[in-house]
Amino acid sequence: MELAYYSDYAVRLVNTEEPARNKDCLTSVEAVRELFGPNRQAARRATDSDVTRFRSVRARLRAVFEAADGGDETLAVDLLNSLLLEFPVSPQISGHETRDEDGKPDWHMHLADHPSNATAGYAAIAAMGLAFHLTSYGVDRLGLCEAPPCRNVYLDTSTNRSRRYCSDRCATRANVAAYRARKRLETERAAETGRTAKTAQATTPSTDR
Repeated sequence: MELAYYSDYAVRLVNTEEPARNKDCLTSVEAVRELFGPNRQAARRATDSDVTRFRSVRARLRAVFEAADGGDETLAVDLLNSLLLEFPVSPQISGHETRDEDGKPDWHMHLADHPSNATAGYAAIAAMGLAFHLTSYGVDRLGLCEAPPCRNVYLDTSTNRSRRYCSDRCATRANVAAYRARKRLETERAAETGRTAKTAQATTPSTDR
């Protein structure tokens, strides 16, 4: 498992809430467990108490994305370092059950957490994954969706740093809104041009005798 994979933990957690829509999907222990994806063993550690703890970590992770999106790299790094210190992990070489063409273990780096609860384990992996993404691609690769009212977070892995939206759906919605805005502006300008022409024609002195 590549270390970059772990950065998705942060995105999944932060996007359980849509503040602008007053929507929060993180309301039960079942919702907490779903965030772990295929890591069912870790998910089983979750209890009702983790709901509140997960929300607290979510707010801190969102603050990292907001600082990065606002261009405050130092603040983003400081906030992330605070999470890394509070929720440490131990990197390990792992082969699990995967094998290469020769039948040998497919060695890769793995993050082993030593949590006192499910929140600590998840937060440790999410923070470390986000740290690897930040240092590998840059702070400006942590973004907030520009399609209002959506403010979901995303990780930009595009080659030209061009990503602006959290999903194709938001990108399409933003493009449609921009197109309609341009058409309205064109219509308003055409109407204004027509009114100006009529006014000019009406005020032009007649040369007929």
